[in-house]
Amino acid sequence: MPADLAVLGLGQLGLPAAQAATAAGIGTVCFTPDTRAAAALNAGRPPASGALAASELRRMLAAGFRAVSDPAVLGRARSALICAPTPLGADGAPDLGGVREAATTLAPRLRPHTLVVLESAVCPGTTEDVVRPLLERGSGLRAGRDFHLAHAPGRLDPADRAPGQPRVIGGLTPACTEAAAAFYGRLADRVVRARGVREAEAAKVLETNLRHVTTALVNEMAVLCHDLGVDVWDVVRCAESRPSVPPAIRPGPGVGGHTVPMDPGRRLPLVELAKRINERMPRYVTRRAAALLNEHGKAARGARVLLLGVTYRPDQPDQERAPAADVAALLLALGADLSFHDPFAAEWRVADRPVPRAESPYEAAAAADLTLLLQHHATYDLQGLAAKAQLLLDTTGATPAGAAHRL
Repeated sequence: MPADLAVLGLGQLGLPAAQAATAAGIGTVCFTPDTRAAAALNAGRPPASGALAASELRRMLAAGFRAVSDPAVLGRARSALICAPTPLGADGAPDLGGVREAATTLAPRLRPHTLVVLESAVCPGTTEDVVRPLLERGSGLRAGRDFHLAHAPGRLDPADRAPGQPRVIGGLTPACTEAAAAFYGRLADRVVRARGVREAEAAKVLETNLRHVTTALVNEMAVLCHDLGVDVWDVVRCAESRPSVPPAIRPGPGVGGHTVPMDPGRRLPLVELAKRINERMPRYVTRRAAALLNEHGKAARGARVLLLGVTYRPDQPDQERAPAADVAALLLALGADLSFHDPFAAEWRVADRPVPRAESPYEAAAAADLTLLLQHHATYDLQGLAAKAQLLLDTTGATPAGAAHRL
């Protein structure tokens, strides 16, 4: 099965990369050693992670996309993207096990003039110091001379994968950069050339940490404003009127998603502080919920609490590191009787315990002692929820002022 592109790694990076390439008319295969996962994709069954919708996968398959578990296919691809996940290890650095495995699998099948791009989130130096030696030893070829090697930070956020979003690329040599630029020019309206591989890798570190640091700042403001009796949502609205203030920064119950804070060598104390602040938010939300119940003559123990929205992004099924799970675990520890509703989750477990799903969020809100809005999906009628709920605590700021208690 010849292909122009081989994507190594299914999941939040690999499948969207394959989707974009297939849509651009590039013959694409996804490699995974998991034969069952490959068969499921080829049968039109997307992974439960929500990286692809079933309709999107059907369009890809109709355009010629295939998942394969035979590594021999890698030897017939002109370009290869390494999109292995890199979760943080115990030392706070990305776990490169998946990257090493992908590079080791690709290396003996690497042909001259092939373009290899690492998209996985890594610390600066990984492409040169980890991936390059593995590819060179396994292939007998030399990066920058016999094949092109580059880094292009992957786009995990669905908004970042929208058409027209620029892609950053940095090659081992100028020729590597231009080869990668030519490839990504088929996928994006704009290609931003970094000075080199390490600059491209560091750009991802900055992008990721900027989200966590700014979120930590506004979460601290939310706590301060509540203590002062100030409406933090109005504060944010006013602050955003200044052009230099980044838009769409909102407080919330925590920071979920696949992009975790990165602190190479623990040399970024501000990032570590931001991480601690954001990790405190589920406990703060739980305290606010318990205090609200107490103000209305009810204890958290035995209280019926409805959680609305358990995914980490609005209108997306992905639950990766969603703060709803932490909030739920803390409420369960207080003895609350939990139920949940989310249009993108048919079932939900917390601490290996199933949480009952409410069929109607409005009827469930009327029966609950407290309704906790953790994620605002577009299908929720917030005015209707506010009218039905005995108590509504909105952690998203989506309800109109005065319609609910807000973070």
